[in-house]
Amino acid sequence: MAKKLDLERILSKQGFGTRKQCRIMIINEEVTVNGDLCDDPSATFELENLKFTVKGEAWDYREKSYLMLHKPSNYECSHKTQHHPTIYSLLPHPLVVRDVQCIGRLDEDTTGLILISDDGQFIHRMSSPKHKVPKVYEVTCKHKVSDEQIAHILKGVQLIDEDAPIAALACERISENVIHMTLAEGKYHQVKRMVAAISNRVEALKRIQIGELKLPDDLKVGEWKWLSEGDMLLLNAK
Repeated sequence: MAKKLDLERILSKQGFGTRKQCRIMIINEEVTVNGDLCDDPSATFELENLKFTVKGEAWDYREKSYLMLHKPSNYECSHKTQHHPTIYSLLPHPLVVRDVQCIGRLDEDTTGLILISDDGQFIHRMSSPKHKVPKVYEVTCKHKVSDEQIAHILKGVQLIDEDAPIAALACERISENVIHMTLAEGKYHQVKRMVAAISNRVEALKRIQIGELKLPDDLKVGEWKWLSEGDMLLLNAK
């Protein structure tokens, strides 16, 4: 049997405020459901394929939120920032109210693909070291990258405070100063420290892929989008 809820509870679960606040919006005729105006907070609706608008903005009902964001530079992946704006300021307020969390933080000066969700199991699966989800980074180095340096990264470099050398899963030269490095871990400043260990320096860093999911060419810096079914399949591909 399809699950049904009353409208004020639906809106509250989707992050549009307390039940009282949602009730007021409904009574004030600020909500439509499946194309029709509804001013009854107690009206019940099936959740499957439910579409609604709040103050003219269209939404689909989603039990859980799964998003991707093209992170800009000089943004922090934290709700409590220290020096820069939070990436959560780039999202609609209802999603922030739902307490979505980024999966694996990027440094404030690092750009690129970041996943965001309020599904704890999904967050754990994508971030837990035991699942070893690969991430690909586009690394712009200060100096030319030699074949010997790439070989060193693939063999493993010794980092301070690490017991054993750490190797990239893959490392491909794109141009004289740009490489694509694939890692399964997420250690502190790992890419920067690995590049420093081969006597070079990171000038710019961008995450371009997580698992089999690539950062879309049409997702502009600072923009976000819902993950599609196809995106989720790419993330779950082994």
